[in-house]
Amino acid sequence: MMRIIKNLFRNEPVTMVSFLLAVFSIFLIPFDKHYIDYINFKTLGTLLTLMIIMSGLRGQGFFRKVAKKLLGKVSRLRTLGLVLVLLCFFFAMFITNDVALITFVPFTIEVLMMADQRKYLIPIIVLQTIAANLGSMLTPIGNPHNLYLYDLSGMKPLEFIEMMLPYSLMAFVLLVVITCIVTGSRKIEVTDVEIVKYGNMTPLRTTVYIILFFFSLTIILKVLPYYIVLGIVLLTVITVDWKNLLEVDYFLLLTFFFLFIFIGNMKRVDLVNDFLSRIVVGNEFSVSLITSQFISNVPSSILISGMTTDYKAVCIGTDFGGLGTLIASMASLISFKLYGRLTGSKKGKYILSFSVFSLIFLAFLVTEYIIIN
Repeated sequence: MMRIIKNLFRNEPVTMVSFLLAVFSIFLIPFDKHYIDYINFKTLGTLLTLMIIMSGLRGQGFFRKVAKKLLGKVSRLRTLGLVLVLLCFFFAMFITNDVALITFVPFTIEVLMMADQRKYLIPIIVLQTIAANLGSMLTPIGNPHNLYLYDLSGMKPLEFIEMMLPYSLMAFVLLVVITCIVTGSRKIEVTDVEIVKYGNMTPLRTTVYIILFFFSLTIILKVLPYYIVLGIVLLTVITVDWKNLLEVDYFLLLTFFFLFIFIGNMKRVDLVNDFLSRIVVGNEFSVSLITSQFISNVPSSILISGMTTDYKAVCIGTDFGGLGTLIASMASLISFKLYGRLTGSKKGKYILSFSVFSLIFLAFLVTEYIIIN
């Protein structure tokens, strides 16, 4: 039992900490009829819908096939670096930063090894991680906390995109410039990259998941209620690819669930609620950004949104907050773990590189935010 708990804390630290916080809050506010009001079922249902679809597309090798086609005519390291980094930037807008990194970081490791460019693993993976965190901030479905704040604020899709567009454009320009500087223009040769084959890969399943993805956007566009879309997605996946349901990251849903309970209870403790509200109100952006550095941006968004109604400032602050420390975004830890599994990996150098690059991007974006506001 102790080994299981230890492994859970090692592999799912945010979920376990949120669980302990929820348990602590229950001692302050015992179970009652108000608990059900804490839970944002629409956020949980929408997240589950998207995670099932993205897990299915990844299992079908869809994203890696797209990457392989884009790399078909690459002959210079600079072009290779740009393709690998911008794949994460653009795909993260639609498949979340976590899925983008789980998909493309292993692919990047394969490609750079085959091209005999091992020394560029750290800078390119670091830039991919930053790209995924920055690309995902443009859309409501790019980040789990974006989806939550988007629903909470009542914004329309275009309104959300317009809010984040100036920062995404700045991020794109910085990514292109820094990637070009880091990689240089030397010639390389990328041999054919093999796509990992899974037992349940078929063109039919890939097509079904693509159709389901576009169907799921009816939730974001507020055309259909989430429970109808989720029900149809579940029935379809059970029919055509039920094993995919075993691959979904349910710990993310549990994290949201536990945090909803913790925040709901804290808001009912007058002393705590008044204290936090005084700190947060008027400082939503800076508090969101700073808090994210220590507890990551998903818990930070749920915590701070419970103390204010300025959801736009919270959203921008937590999106920027994914930069900075390695734990500011759980997606960043995914890349670090994937790189760390390599024989001869230099984890200290990776952390230093990530911190330097991340702070450069953060400084530019915060400056832009100050100018705009």
